[in-house]
Amino acid sequence: MPAEYHILNGDALKHQFPAAIKGDLIIARECLIEGPTQETDFDRFFKKRAEFIAKTYAETEENHLKKVKFEFQKILDIKENCEINLWFEHDLFCQVNFWFVSTLIAENPHLNKVFLVMPNKLSQFGFGGLSKTELIEAYKHRKSINNIQYFAALWRYYQNNDLEELKLAARNLQKEFPFLLPAVEAHIARIPHKNDPARPVKVILEIMNELKTEEFIPVFKEFGKRESIYGFGDLQVKTLVEKARKLR
Repeated sequence: MPAEYHILNGDALKHQFPAAIKGDLIIARECLIEGPTQETDFDRFFKKRAEFIAKTYAETEENHLKKVKFEFQKILDIKENCEINLWFEHDLFCQVNFWFVSTLIAENPHLNKVFLVMPNKLSQFGFGGLSKTELIEAYKHRKSINNIQYFAALWRYYQNNDLEELKLAARNLQKEFPFLLPAVEAHIARIPHKNDPARPVKVILEIMNELKTEEFIPVFKEFGKRESIYGFGDLQVKTLVEKARKLR
């Protein structure tokens, strides 16, 4: 039996991961939908990420590198003759992390037994809305990825802000992986232009007007329902709410 690895997008899934599914767990603890992504060198990339996280959130550079970079290094250290299961959801937050993980796997051409595990039912809670039995079922219905390079290319287009190539690549994969294009389109729609604050902020403004409140919790909950495609957590939505308040 080959060794088996499970790369999970975040610690929440780790805490609910079924013991019946054997293998080593690697946790992708990143938020690559925001902050710098241009560096190509592994060490410099995470140094820049740690600097951004330390300036933006209540986290030290040292702690971020210890918790985050260390886990991604495990992917680079995976040996041959193994199976890799990528547990990522349909939303943009998960997808961008998935594309980055794909570049690390693609560095070793011998890692060719790669599978994608996704929730078998759509909801704003993703894996978090599944029971252990349902997680096992999702694993049983995992999808083989025949060429990880396709997803690594998505990361490079995202990284370089090459939106046309990003959308074209998603379209080319649409038949087999239909979840890619909606995530890519959501990414493009979140980029502000001149007087256009972009889709997420406009939705926040709509919610504030409809609910007649700027209070964060009800706005956050409603945004999650309407725009689950983004997969934003409270920290990302707080930034959007602050921008929306300034425009009211």
